[in-house]
Amino acid sequence: MNGFTKGLLSLVLIGLAGISAYTWVMLTWSYGSGERAGYVQKFSNRGFICKTWEGELAMVSMPGTMSEKFLFTVREDSVAEKINANLGKKVALKYEQHIGLPTSCFGDTEYFVSGIVVLDE
Repeated sequence: MNGFTKGLLSLVLIGLAGISAYTWVMLTWSYGSGERAGYVQKFSNRGFICKTWEGELAMVSMPGTMSEKFLFTVREDSVAEKINANLGKKVALKYEQHIGLPTSCFGDTEYFVSGIVVLDE
């Protein structure tokens, strides 16, 4: 290998390492967190290579008013099973917000649900 090829290869490897480090930081560092309450009205497993659970929570502030939709992503199958088991019930979803992810492979939204509490039995 000549010097130019080694230099180009080094730049590519440094770039890949930088992108990997950035992605890891964005996935582990949380910009925000909280809870949203409502009724899960849509929940499906989507994706070709990177399978994630994508959902929609209908949040109703007062009876008779239009509901606001909260779009969310679930990456853990154990949490997805709990959500599926409680469809149709009023729930509170605990989430973390991860901004700046480089692709939609990690989820369609920036809100990643990490837990569920059933409010109505």
